Amino acid sequence: MGFINDSFMLKTKTAQDLYENYSKDMPIIDYHCHLNPQMIAENKKFKNAFELFLGGDHYKWRQMRTHGISEDLITGKGGDDYEKFSEFAKMMPYLIGNPLYHWTHLELKRYFDIDETLNEHTCKKAWDKINECLQSDEFTPQQLILKSNVEVVCTTDDPIDTLEYHKSLKDFKVKVLPTFRPDKAVEIGKDTFVPYIEKTGVKTYGELLEWITKRIEYFHENGCRISDHGLETVPFARGNAERVFEKRMNGEEITSGEENVFKTAVLRHCAKEYARLGWAMQLHMGAIRNNNTKMFNLLGPDTGFDSIHDLDVAYNLSRFLDSLEVEDSLPKTILYTLNPKDNYVLGTMLGNFQSSPIKSKIQFGSGWWFNDQRDGMESQMKALANLGMLSHFVGMLTDSRSFVSYPRHEYFRRIFCNLIGKWVEEGEYPNDKEYLEKIVRGVSYENAKSYFKF
Repeated sequence: MGFINDSFMLKTKTAQDLYENYSKDMPIIDYHCHLNPQMIAENKKFKNAFELFLGGDHYKWRQMRTHGISEDLITGKGGDDYEKFSEFAKMMPYLIGNPLYHWTHLELKRYFDIDETLNEHTCKKAWDKINECLQSDEFTPQQLILKSNVEVVCTTDDPIDTLEYHKSLKDFKVKVLPTFRPDKAVEIGKDTFVPYIEKTGVKTYGELLEWITKRIEYFHENGCRISDHGLETVPFARGNAERVFEKRMNGEEITSGEENVFKTAVLRHCAKEYARLGWAMQLHMGAIRNNNTKMFNLLGPDTGFDSIHDLDVAYNLSRFLDSLEVEDSLPKTILYTLNPKDNYVLGTMLGNFQSSPIKSKIQFGSGWWFNDQRDGMESQMKALANLGMLSHFVGMLTDSRSFVSYPRHEYFRRIFCNLIGKWVEEGEYPNDKEYLEKIVRGVSYENAKSYFKF
């Protein structure tokens, strides 16, 4: 048996019992991911282990670059697929302390029953076994989702999307639902804004708001119950958003203050629509993206050149949420920070805007992106426990483009049960099985099911 065993990440008997009895077999609600709905719908077999494990996975690309591997053997054309997979395998033993080491071996174990650790000596054997499995109809995108005990998948979709692939999946056993991600219609300061607006056919600010409302309603008709916004920080400014829109579309320069006026107005409009329809709104804050201009020009976005921002978030976030609350139009909201310095900011902001009958209507989102590892997840959960109610937390998501990333839910559940088990064994919470079962089942699955109402 390899190091991925029954007690992996579970340091106490209580932790093992909590995981085995109440968490391990719960279904998965993956309420935020970046899986490609077309790939799910077409359900084509994967070409080989490289395509499955490394295609589009910028987490892995980033570490391969750190290990000194040539870009040609990561995203380029400098070698065949086996050579690239081999470079990844050679790097693997050096990832001590990095969550990729755990994730990769969980993936190998859970999907391919490979116990041997991946390295230059075991690479060919793993490659051959994975590729043999991938020839089977049991390892297509849909089958991998089913194997993972997934109940709901929420992809990330632009408002302009036709949702044709979601529609075609209505008979699939797993719900594959869209998520409304209108960043291109919000980020008025980016070069992509004007071409995007022109593509929609919108001519005026009023038409833009009408178009957004219609697209939200279209998404709603097709099962969407959640939105997502990627923000460096939440904007809050008052002013004439219509005038700002006109200036930008006419090719005039706008100031950062004007940019914030527009973004605030459009985000507030979206939030009101979400509240009207009972959606949840996700706000992902704190990333500074595309830092490496040379590589951005070569590879484009989402290729492993983003990092943590250090902007202030508290005041604008407070004013933004409050401006909706005073109008009774604040939707269910999940707040994520990429910078753990803001854990206590978000942990205390939640309590300002909670309201019945929804338990934890305002949520502190799970450890996100660079915090998607044991220390990051524990820090987020401890902050939430100290300042709010961990027991009502909606739990984990994959935030992934990979069809074999679902063991991240197992990883999270083991870390969560280990944390709870530690508190119990150290006498900080009684070994009350009735309530421990409710808490563990809740955070693993039931809270998300109740909160999102998919």
